[in-house]
This record gives sequence, structure tokens and C-alpha cells, in this order.
Amino acid sequence: MSNEAEKVHCLIIGSGPAGYTAAIYAARANLKPMMYTGLRPGGQLMDTTDVENFPGYPSGILGPEMMEDFKKQAERFGTDIRFGIATKVDFSVHPRKVWIDDTKLIEADAVILATGAEAKWLGIPSEKRLNGSGVSACAVCDGFFYKNTEVAIVGAGDTACEEAIYLSKLCTHVHMIVRRDQMRASKIMQDRVVNTPNITVYWNSETDEVLGETVVEAVRIVNNKTNEKTTIPVHGFFVAIGHQPNSAVFKDFITTDDQGYIVTAPDSTKTNIEGVYACGDLQDKVFRQAVTAAGTGCMAALEAERWLSEQHF
Repeated sequence: MSNEAEKVHCLIIGSGPAGYTAAIYAARANLKPMMYTGLRPGGQLMDTTDVENFPGYPSGILGPEMMEDFKKQAERFGTDIRFGIATKVDFSVHPRKVWIDDTKLIEADAVILATGAEAKWLGIPSEKRLNGSGVSACAVCDGFFYKNTEVAIVGAGDTACEEAIYLSKLCTHVHMIVRRDQMRASKIMQDRVVNTPNITVYWNSETDEVLGETVVEAVRIVNNKTNEKTTIPVHGFFVAIGHQPNSAVFKDFITTDDQGYIVTAPDSTKTNIEGVYACGDLQDKVFRQAVTAAGTGCMAALEAERWLSEQHF
């Protein structure tokens, strides 16, 4: 590891809607932000095809194109955008220390964490191959594209139930695949699912394969008690088995909840470490939308600006 540090006023770790929005605001406030994008610049939206629910794009836009627009806007105001991943941090000292790719040391007066979260997947090849072509990890994002069709959803928690109910209002029928003979979801959410006429729950069932050459045409499930296989014709296949926040590298210093999401102060992006802020899906396990991520990115930059001004850095 290099001990020779590069000093920066405001460091943003991670890209995507939260990171890029933080960069736009920080740059316009003359904080001269430096951003390290992470391994996948643009975050989860790089796996998204049509984005139709982000304000300002009346005809919709492809996820990667939208992230390129965000990047250009951040660069226009002077953000120093670099490719690299934070592999170690030391937030016990000031300036805060962040090592990039195990080699480069950055010392920052303020740090904005925007490393996002990754959807958990089942791990079957067809799921990856058809991602964006009928396979999705976000019903709220993509459910509209399957209006008046039949869809399947995998999961057994509150989020899976919420998304199944959401889909039931758009789709003719929702096939819910549950691995055990009961759900993890709260009783009230389970009751809502069971009492929704166009949701069918397949208990003790797992996804064997998502079928279709270029788009989803059906899902084949297997009953793990009887080994009986059933093919269900569907146009959309939603995976709702949870998300994993990219917070591991910060956990020695930053408070997280039992799922690994960074805990921020109410109505704020402040973490337990002064001058360190968290935004986007890294701290949001409720909404997980591009527009809400952008909103918290704005908040983080504004809070960083105020704090830096108060500290006279």
C-alpha cells in the first residue's frame, strides 16, 4: 500500500443516481469533488433497459444512457471521476483515509458513501441470460411493462409480498413461488397476498428454469417435496429475495443495521462518523428507486457542504 496520500476536499465513493447527484451538487458548491465509481460505474441501472419513471425523460431512456447523462453533468461542473474501488478505510482520523484498489491512499475532509446495493439472485443461468428481457429484480421499476400479462415472482418476505400485490394491480395473474410451506413475511402481508384473487402461491417450490430464447416465455418450477415439475406460461419473472448493501468495507467504523444497511440520522444522510455521509440504496432498504437515490445524493452533498463550511476546512 502506498503511504503517499492525495488530498481532496470531498470524496464520493460509488456512482449511480446517488453518487452522481451528490457530485453535481458538490461540484456546483465548489467542493471540487473526486469520485471513485466502483467496479460498475452507474450501479444497478446499468442492468436496466427502459427507465420510464424518472422525471425529465418523457419518452423513457435506457438505464446505461441515463447514467451517462448523469456522468456528463457531474463532469461538466468539474467532478474528477475515476475508476476504482475502495478496499480499506480509516475513519478514526481526520482527514478521513480511503485506500483505492489496495494501493492508492486518498485523504478527504468529507466523504460521501454511495456504493449502493446488489439484488440477490437465484443463480440459475437463464436468469442472468434473460435479465432485462423479462427477468427483473424490481417490480415497481418494471412491472408496468407487463401490464395485462401473467408474471411470476420469487420470494417470501414482506418485500416479495408488497411487490406481488403491486403486480396484481397491473397484471392479469401473479404466480408467487415460495420455497417453504410458509412465508417470512408479516402476518398482515401474508393475509393480503392470500386474499388477492389473482395471486396464486406455489408452496414448497423452487425455480428450476426460466424458459425463453430471447424473452421470458415461461417458468418451470419444481416442488421440493414431490419433485414434480410444473411449467407456467409468463411474460415477466421477478426475483424478490432481498438485496445486499455494499457496506462491508465501512463496517469497522460506520454503524449498520442487521442487514448491513448504513444507519443514518433521521431526515439526514449523516452517519455516526462526523463528516461522513451515506446516500442511495446503501442506506435505503424501503424505496430503492433511482429518483429517491438521487434525492439522498443531493442531501448528502448539501450536508457535506454545510459541515465543511462550519469546520472552515
